[in-house]
Amino acid sequence: MTREATCSCGQLRLTAEGDPVRVSMCHCLACQRRTGSAFGFQARFPVDRVQVTGRYTDYVRISDDGEARTSHFCPDCGGTVFYELEAEPDVVAVPGGAFADPTFPPPIRSIYESRQYPWLTITAEMEHHD
Repeated sequence: MTREATCSCGQLRLTAEGDPVRVSMCHCLACQRRTGSAFGFQARFPVDRVQVTGRYTDYVRISDDGEARTSHFCPDCGGTVFYELEAEPDVVAVPGGAFADPTFPPPIRSIYESRQYPWLTITAEMEHHD
């Protein structure tokens, strides 16, 4: 299976082969700011199964765990299409919404739940981490 993620204007594209190795949701404040939503929803793919086309600009931030995270976003529309984690150089993380696919696999892990919005309900089947 091939999945395609794009920015809002379509200039920056990412193609991922196969299923993600992990799908998660993150409630940290940085993900809330990055997405403009109550949480981040992302999928990780092995770097060798990802191909990127188009121009992008980088933004590096330090995570709550002290790790550098490099977001790659479209210089035209500002949409983040993928990011890299310093501690996991063999994977590429892609915001779930960039795929614009309601059939995309659901998250199996929820992290930084201490910062979760109180009105958000997470299923009991999901892995829960603070």
